[in-house]
Amino acid sequence: MKRVGIITFLHNDNYGSTLQAWALQKAVSELGYQAEHIDYKPSQAEKIRNLLLSGNSPKLILDGLQKKVVKASNQGARSKSASFADFYRENMHLSPVCADHAALKKQAAHYSALLCGSDQIWSPVWLNPAYFLDFASRQPKVAYAPSLGVSQMPNQRKARRMAGLIKDFSAVSVREAEGAALLEPMLGHAPQVLPDPVCLQPRDAWQELAQRPGRKHPYLLCYFIGDDPSYWRRVEEFSRKTGLRVKVIPVTENAYRQPYDLADGLSPQQWLGWLDEAAYICTDSFHGATFASILQRPFSVFRRYRDDDPESKNSRIDNLMRQLGLDTEGEDIPWEQVSARLSDLRQQGLAWLETALQQALDGPTATFVKAKK
Repeated sequence: MKRVGIITFLHNDNYGSTLQAWALQKAVSELGYQAEHIDYKPSQAEKIRNLLLSGNSPKLILDGLQKKVVKASNQGARSKSASFADFYRENMHLSPVCADHAALKKQAAHYSALLCGSDQIWSPVWLNPAYFLDFASRQPKVAYAPSLGVSQMPNQRKARRMAGLIKDFSAVSVREAEGAALLEPMLGHAPQVLPDPVCLQPRDAWQELAQRPGRKHPYLLCYFIGDDPSYWRRVEEFSRKTGLRVKVIPVTENAYRQPYDLADGLSPQQWLGWLDEAAYICTDSFHGATFASILQRPFSVFRRYRDDDPESKNSRIDNLMRQLGLDTEGEDIPWEQVSARLSDLRQQGLAWLETALQQALDGPTATFVKAKK
């Protein structure tokens, strides 16, 4: 059985990142390969090296420090973080930890092919060549639906750097149409737009994984990655309108301070269960909206960024809503239509992944899988 090494975000304490990694590994395994995630946990020296070489903003360091502050001051955040290691140990295959490029290159030798995806691993905002598999020496490389997250390049230096990093992939797909438009001049063709890996697994697979809280009363569930104070005014309006009790899965320090019941310290399985049992979901998270769609829970999307912000990542949810034929207010969602579109996306993603891996493993002459006309 041929081995496929996968790289994506594993250590950012994010439910969506973790569950898309689980879904992709499961999909690759079901195609008949021995799938394993490369456990890339960069050291502090590796992070600083990449910050300097990739021209990333020092603001990323401040963002990381803010997350550490939240974890340090809230037991629930620490419990949540610890639960990810348990989830990986119980549900996934991970390599030994790789703290730098030397370790990544050594680990790559164990695989017949390398796969990167999905999540925002190709974001030019926090560009890291490791997620472009730059450490591969001979293994064929496939990109399954990495997200650029943005609709415009921050600068041409990063565009040139990315063009060099993707030129020797045997197959490239992306998660958003906006990302495909940015990569088209680099590749010479438009890469296919494919669904996030969580869409590769059907609703019943996620419900089987979920651990539900078993609440007696219906609730309005809030899951926000951003820290916009206006979110909470809208939540209060939703609560008055619907009569639902508000429950909050906290991520930011501001969320911890809200006068609502907290669903704190959740494992990935518990997070799924809280979403699956919610009467209504308010979220600014791409994966929050995606899972609400898969689990068929009414939801509303809160836009986290101004549309004129050059680092806006609204394109992720905008693309999802287009794919599902929805707007951002989900009170009257046509679930039959959504289910049919998710089924089509799942079939499309699995078919592309199967073909791309087969072509990659045929030998060094494999060519890009191009977008269908």
